[in-house]
Amino acid sequence: METSRHAAEPEATTKTPVRAAASFMGSAVEYYDFFIFGSAAALIFPTVFFPSDNQASLVMSFATFGFAYVARPFGAVILGHFGDRVGRQKVLMFTLLLMGLSTFIIGCLPSFEQIGWFAPALLVLCRLMQGLSAAGEQAGASSLTLEHAPDDRRSFYTSWTLTGTQGGQILAALIFIPVVALPDDIKYSWGWRVPFWLSAVVVIVAYFIRRSLHEPPTFAKAKAQGDVAKIPVVELLRTHGWDVTRVIACAFIAAVSTVFGNLAIAYGTEVGLRESITLWLVVVANIVALVTQPLFGMLADRIGRKPVFIYGAVASAVLMPFYMRSMSGDSELLVFALAIATFSFGYAAANAVWPSFYGEMFSAKVRFSGMAIGTQLGFLMAGFAPSIVTALGGVQEGGWVVIAGFTATICAIASLAALTARETRDVPTEQLGTPAKDTQLGA
Repeated sequence: METSRHAAEPEATTKTPVRAAASFMGSAVEYYDFFIFGSAAALIFPTVFFPSDNQASLVMSFATFGFAYVARPFGAVILGHFGDRVGRQKVLMFTLLLMGLSTFIIGCLPSFEQIGWFAPALLVLCRLMQGLSAAGEQAGASSLTLEHAPDDRRSFYTSWTLTGTQGGQILAALIFIPVVALPDDIKYSWGWRVPFWLSAVVVIVAYFIRRSLHEPPTFAKAKAQGDVAKIPVVELLRTHGWDVTRVIACAFIAAVSTVFGNLAIAYGTEVGLRESITLWLVVVANIVALVTQPLFGMLADRIGRKPVFIYGAVASAVLMPFYMRSMSGDSELLVFALAIATFSFGYAAANAVWPSFYGEMFSAKVRFSGMAIGTQLGFLMAGFAPSIVTALGGVQEGGWVVIAGFTATICAIASLAALTARETRDVPTEQLGTPAKDTQLGA
């Protein structure tokens, strides 16, 4: 009987890093849904859902974008619990379906003119559902990929999870470019809804990709032996409390992405750039990042996670003011060049490395929960960055100073937190999350 059981589940003891890295397609589809909301929050929702002057409606619209990040810590606890007890792949299937459903419903919502304040209330509810889904997506995909990857290439393989996220942002921006070019009567009635309705199609594609994944051998073995945490969050805080705190602070770096992908769109439009150009900036920078992020992942496998992550944070802080300032100039070519430098060669370094950097701080027993809770609490800063900076005057002429100062602050916090971490490049996967004296780190 024992022989037949193993024969029926041959994949449970086999690492399949290429297939696991291919889960970036699932991340791309799920974050397509997440990012089209960001584009709509900057360009569409202030008109459709909020009856106020331009600045106040934009602040409220960006606040709805941030509500997803309020839901994400709660989702992290819930999905982390099941991810560490039931399995990474099962939770990833659930997050995919939840994200697709909530996104499709957004495309069906009536406007403020039709039902008043119930319209933005329903929008917030759907956004909360998106947040619950996103809470488990990156932590689950990163944990699964890391545990499938060879010890000496963990950073490279896990970087594909975030590369998938960039793919989703590219797709979202490309879909919105023709939408913003529509006449206003079409754009603000049914035109903006099309990208949200398309989520039904992309979810079906991702479903068939993701269902072929299986649990990594480390987790499958632990589950078979009953060696899983009864209450993962309790075990996590007992054994990895400082690591969770460190991840929260490091995860502030994600605010660079929302500043670049959402806030900069609104600022660029305010200072005279065409809406289509601001979207193309996001597309081009993310396309280049599809190439640079795996390279940064490879570099982190050679020299370590900490130096690559810290470089990404510092480069983002240094380059952001030049990028934002260029939007007020006369050269669109310069704006594109600085967008690529800031995002693709700056932020992309930290973005590529954090799945391995954070995941390697935790043992397999609580890795899903640790990554999910730590990142989602840190991502609160990313979620509310657009509304905070807009309220401070960041989306006005000369607001680039506010944006640059905000970016520098969050990058400094992330860098200082990263400095306190120990380098895990040479630690075997099975020994990750154990005290340094019990690993080969000292060697």
